Amino acid sequence: MAVYKRNYKGYAGPLTARWSRFLILTRYSYARLFQSQFLLIFLMVCLIPPICFAAFIYLSHNLKFLALMRIPTDQLLAISGRFFYYYCTVQGVLAYVLTALVAPNLVSPDLVNGALPLYFCRPFSRTQYVAGKLGVLLAILSLITWVPGLLLFLIESSVTGWDWAFDNLWLAWGIFAGLLIWILVLSLIGLALSAWVKWKIAAGALLLGVFFAGAGFGSAIDSVMRTNVGALINLAQVAQTLQADLLRYDSGTDMPVSSAWLVLGITCAMSLALLARRVRAFEVVK
Repeated sequence: MAVYKRNYKGYAGPLTARWSRFLILTRYSYARLFQSQFLLIFLMVCLIPPICFAAFIYLSHNLKFLALMRIPTDQLLAISGRFFYYYCTVQGVLAYVLTALVAPNLVSPDLVNGALPLYFCRPFSRTQYVAGKLGVLLAILSLITWVPGLLLFLIESSVTGWDWAFDNLWLAWGIFAGLLIWILVLSLIGLALSAWVKWKIAAGALLLGVFFAGAGFGSAIDSVMRTNVGALINLAQVAQTLQADLLRYDSGTDMPVSSAWLVLGITCAMSLALLARRVRAFEVVK
């Protein structure tokens, strides 16, 4: 519109509430992510293990099926902390791979295209930006981790009886808390690497390398120094130690639970510090 016509008027429509502005980034990020058919197919694959676990719960209570297949009931895996620990381990690995696919597409494009000044020249803070991007990963990872896990708990409760549910509420808490902490750690690491590595393929490969390298170096340290300290840099084992404690299952690890909490806390703090260094309205180029 030409300036001399003087027909311009300021926007007088409704404004988005400050607390929900970060959801704008989440919504548009989802619209871009779900254009990938490969991502949709992989999401379907991630839901196959929960369906298999649900089928096991149903069939383990179907006495006619067990008698037909001549399967002794005492040889089946009990629906307890051990059962849900196996579930958390399987879905934790799938969540890790999904993070490597999704996270590089969140922050890196904004840095490459110089979009951060456009965000922060508006009433939009860095905290809201990180929260919007973090919400993408937390929501999509929740759909394949603790949400199906709680559904499995409800299925077992409906088959066994609600008295079992009240007596084992700690299992539901262990599924929710253990997997939520794991996907939060994955999300923060994924965003931090996406902010520092602008090439998306390299960021995804580096995220995979962080866990594989940590497991390899941890095993090497334990073998050479004959200690268990190396396991602390294996984030997957650290998370499994925490999940086993929440589910009251003895996984056979010698790692103290307090050390697992400390390692995950330090990892989250370092990821947030890396994000704070990169997510800003300007970049100094030397």
